Amino acid sequence: MGKKLKINNSLLTLKKIEKFIIPFNPPVFTFERSIRNTPFRILISVLLSSRTKDTVTKDASKKLFSIADTPEKMFRTGEQKIKELIYPVGFYKRKAKNIYEICKKLIQIKKVPDNFIELTNLPGVGRKTANLVLALAFNKPSIAVDTHVFRISKRLGWANGEKPEIVEKELKKMFPEIFWNKINQTLVGFGQTVCKPQNPSCNICILEKECPYYTLKRINKI
Repeated sequence: MGKKLKINNSLLTLKKIEKFIIPFNPPVFTFERSIRNTPFRILISVLLSSRTKDTVTKDASKKLFSIADTPEKMFRTGEQKIKELIYPVGFYKRKAKNIYEICKKLIQIKKVPDNFIELTNLPGVGRKTANLVLALAFNKPSIAVDTHVFRISKRLGWANGEKPEIVEKELKKMFPEIFWNKINQTLVGFGQTVCKPQNPSCNICILEKECPYYTLKRINKI
């Protein structure tokens, strides 16, 4: 298959997935709508969301921001109180410490960074978090590769890499820049509702004709 044809097919598949999952109302849709306020809220919410269900993150973010919705207020709230407010998100003790230190730094620089290098210099902010903040807070073309994006990209034959950063590079080559910001939300929503890690709902999926994973699964049953 030629490179141009493969890209066109991948774009069509991405659009099909995007349309297909709308009736399922994946948790990621509600989560992203709830945090699209200020770059600061987006940064903190995305940081909380790591290894945590979106519904839990949403509730924790709501509690935290009801008490402190700026770096200054959150810093004055203190690490211990932040810890209590964000429980039971995953790794809440470490995240509380990172949030406290982030707020301290943001007070000094007076803004949430809008570039990858400065974002990843903040405590606890890795590649995935930085890319998601760039996309959601600043509408900058970025691809955040979490477990859903990693798994589904490989199932669909879009990527072969064994590390998220490699899959990110492969996806950037596969898709035009204008579509980068759609990839995370679409594949996360797909992964939360249909293309799950265990026992994916292939029986209701619309991708049976173009999905290598489904084809292999069907062959192995014969």
